[in-house]
Amino acid sequence: MTDANPADEYTRLRLAAMNLLARREQSVRELQQKLLRRSTDTGLINSVIETLAAEGLQSDQRFAESFLRQRVARGYGPKRLLPELRQRGVADDVAEQTLAELEVDWYTVARDVFHARFGEQVSSEIKEKARRDRFMQYRGFSSDHYRHLI
Repeated sequence: MTDANPADEYTRLRLAAMNLLARREQSVRELQQKLLRRSTDTGLINSVIETLAAEGLQSDQRFAESFLRQRVARGYGPKRLLPELRQRGVADDVAEQTLAELEVDWYTVARDVFHARFGEQVSSEIKEKARRDRFMQYRGFSSDHYRHLI
């Protein structure tokens, strides 16, 4: 849908972007994808996003911090989090810096996830140990974080 007045279209897209940002932090890529559902004018969309970023209303750094806190709270490890941020359009340097600045004890997170899933029981069966190992790898933990639990 294109309006006769480009200023009206800009205002409409800006309002839509601000509504999205009011709900939760969004990466630039996420905003672009969501605004593309409302307009096909990529130049206008990029202009809106650049303006919001310049005003401090959109930040990939803040998005990464928020996203990482949520995912760590759900029990995901660093090896899974970096690719997820990359998939959402966060630059590698921003993602790595944000992850490094998070003060997370990955051993504690891994222990909590492991015990929530498998309890306190130690298994001596090789198949069960392998299953537990695969689960922890899937969650994004390195073997250093959980090997002592298996």
